[in-house]
Amino acid sequence: MQSIYLDAAATTPTLEEVVEAMRPHFRAANAASGHHAGRQARQALEDAREKTAALLHAFPDEVIFTSGATEANNLALLGLAGDPPGLVLASPIEHPCVLEPLERLRQRGFQVEYLRVDAAGVVPAAELERAAQLEPGLAVLMFANHETGALEPVRELAKCAPLHCDAAAAAGKVPIDFHDLGATTLTLSAHKFHGPQGVGVLLVRRGAKLQPLLFGGHQQHARRPGTEPVALAVRTGDRAGAGRA
Repeated sequence: MQSIYLDAAATTPTLEEVVEAMRPHFRAANAASGHHAGRQARQALEDAREKTAALLHAFPDEVIFTSGATEANNLALLGLAGDPPGLVLASPIEHPCVLEPLERLRQRGFQVEYLRVDAAGVVPAAELERAAQLEPGLAVLMFANHETGALEPVRELAKCAPLHCDAAAAAGKVPIDFHDLGATTLTLSAHKFHGPQGVGVLLVRRGAKLQPLLFGGHQQHARRPGTEPVALAVRTGDRAGAGRA
């Protein structure tokens, strides 16, 4: 019996063309190595970084490859919060991999306040005006809701404070212009747009102060140390703009 897959909101099947394109890179050398094979891997990795940046209207040095959106959201929220603890505004309809780091911030002494949403699950104009008056140290708002598809006023809230945007549910479905959006950080996950599982992207605006969660390496400006997954990154770079208008 033939099965029909209908759960693309949770994960999209990896395209066969993606698997084939990754195949030459599965045996790639360590991109941090100085020998010829290592330099080839580094070139493939940086080409992927440039493609990802171009498709999302970012700079290559703003692209950090992660293991997925969960890691990227944790790195962004815990890395941006800083000291001393201050006010963080967020919508109550964020994904759990955003809500749980926010709870961790609350436990560390941050004041976490949730914005009201209307019947459609969208932050209304009145709440945006209130947010501006509160002058938060950090704001958090997803690009598109992962269950309803509702698009949020990210650009407007980004005018009120440094803002983290989880765009995992939007990538590949609507155009994303990182710089125009005004966000400080933005998260993607490749398996949401027919790329491979196990790789995500965190965009970090130039000049933003982001404290790492991991230590023990210099990779990716020491913000996310560890050997980069060349094959996964290569196909993320090709798929990051899929479905763009």
